[in-house]
Amino acid sequence: MTEQTSKHNESKPSVWKSLRNGFFFALAILTIAYAFQVTKVGLAEFRKESRQQSRVRVMRALANPDLFDFDRAETIVNSPLYLPCPEGVEPQIQREESGAAYVESLSCGKAGDIIALEGYNFPPNTEVLISYVPENDPQSALALAKARVKADSQGHFSAEVELPKDRDSADAQYLRAYAYKNVGVPRWSKSAQDTWDKIIETVFMAFLATLLGTALSFPLSFFAARNLMKNVRSPLASIALNLLGWPLGIWLGYQAGKSLLEASASFSGNAWLNLAGIAVSLGLSVLGLRWSLARSEDESATKRSLSQLVSIIVFIFVIYAMLEFGNLGMNLGAALIEPLGSFGFIGNFLYQSGDILRTVTPALSALIAGGVVSSGLGRWGQTLSERLPIGAARVVNAVLAALAGAMLFVGGAQLLNWLYQIDDPFYVWTLPAVLGAAGGLALALFNQPKASLPIGLTVYYVTRTIVNAVRSVEAVIMAIVFVIFVGIGPFAGVMALGLHTIASLVKLYSEQVESILAGPIEAIESTGANRLQTIVYAVIPQIIPPYISYTMYRWDINVRMSTIIGITGGGGIGFLLVQNINLLDYNAASTQMIAIAIVVSIMDYVSSALRERVV
Repeated sequence: MTEQTSKHNESKPSVWKSLRNGFFFALAILTIAYAFQVTKVGLAEFRKESRQQSRVRVMRALANPDLFDFDRAETIVNSPLYLPCPEGVEPQIQREESGAAYVESLSCGKAGDIIALEGYNFPPNTEVLISYVPENDPQSALALAKARVKADSQGHFSAEVELPKDRDSADAQYLRAYAYKNVGVPRWSKSAQDTWDKIIETVFMAFLATLLGTALSFPLSFFAARNLMKNVRSPLASIALNLLGWPLGIWLGYQAGKSLLEASASFSGNAWLNLAGIAVSLGLSVLGLRWSLARSEDESATKRSLSQLVSIIVFIFVIYAMLEFGNLGMNLGAALIEPLGSFGFIGNFLYQSGDILRTVTPALSALIAGGVVSSGLGRWGQTLSERLPIGAARVVNAVLAALAGAMLFVGGAQLLNWLYQIDDPFYVWTLPAVLGAAGGLALALFNQPKASLPIGLTVYYVTRTIVNAVRSVEAVIMAIVFVIFVGIGPFAGVMALGLHTIASLVKLYSEQVESILAGPIEAIESTGANRLQTIVYAVIPQIIPPYISYTMYRWDINVRMSTIIGITGGGGIGFLLVQNINLLDYNAASTQMIAIAIVVSIMDYVSSALRERVV
């Protein structure tokens, strides 16, 4: 009996549950109602006659894209008209001819009168434009009153037009009947040709942006993968020296790159000297590397130091060879642009590639040197942490952590000072140094001297934060910024799309890395492989197919985004589209929209086929 009562009570509807559901339903209705209020939802404007006329006009224009041009056979009849009638003259029907076509209309009238016209022998089934042309100028393009009628199959039409109210003149004015018909074979219109040029520009904007984004996001994705970074740990001394090594190495590398850039400028105008510089630099680099790599493990400390010195010299020769490659590209490109004619873009590619190489080489030199110095000091810090006794290790950790913390805070303060122009030494030097040193000292004191800290997770969170921040900014906003940097044109669009592609692909790539099987990684690590070898042999083979799929998908996205980028001045078909919309040329705008739809569809089919074949 008790069991039956319990089941009966469970089956009865709960009053409180009903009230709760009713409350949430009412809350949802109120939310939707407020959304209507905020977004001003309403059909009052939709019902206006002016809106209806605009809709019809725009939809008809969009349905007639400006794709083709024809030669025209024009028929123009100018019928004289006096406004008002001369004194003592009554309006009479007159006939004006132009070839076989003629028009019958009144010879004069009063302001605001409605007069009738009839035309004969016009091109059959064509539209005839009736215009009022002021003053004694039958070729004037100023039409004050217009009427559109259609001639029938016999070339006859009739129309009524209202004479203007404020155009009285003693001179003869005109009513003009104008009709045309297309003759000959169609040819691509100017709008279609411009659309073709811009849609090609759009596709290659997307291609370059995808190429740039893929090249940079591939290595960054490993730093944003939690499963690869969570086990990366280092002692505090190694981390502090690693941080301190970056600014030192960047400064040394940039100064070296800048000096080599100035040295290479002396031979920048001679391709033969460029080739000689490349050959000598690479030859000495190969010899130095072979000598350095051939040393045995039991060599003395002096010989190891000498080997490191040789490696630095090799680095300098490689940087110089890169600069000479840039000079050679610029020289060959400038010489080939005109002789290659239609293929002059190859020369332009060589020239621009050389210019880019020369521009980025000092920065690249700084980054490489920063990484090398940072890595070397980090290994030295690892050795110190392992060999020093606990007391000495605690002191070393405190000093190095204080220095690293002060450097980080001062660096951040200098960036803020550059942005906001604080220019107060206390706030941009003293206070940040004290706070950073205190933070580093506290970190050293509250950690075990020889304990390893999760530096990998720190790098992971920093990388993810930066990527998410960049990804949250729309590519259109990035395009506006890059237009300021490099000017209006497709290059700004490429830079904006490339930066947004990096942020998006790093997220997609890293999530794919996080979902790989752990077995191959454990197997490679059990052989004693280092982290780079583990990534090469255990991670990359598992991620190549999805990476290819994501890259193709991103190219598809970039093609569609390129149409929006152009609106901000970033080049491509979007620039032409917004220009025609602003000019109310909806026929031309329809041509661009059709081109966009075709290209996006083709890209979708091509990327799907490639993914099916490759992945």
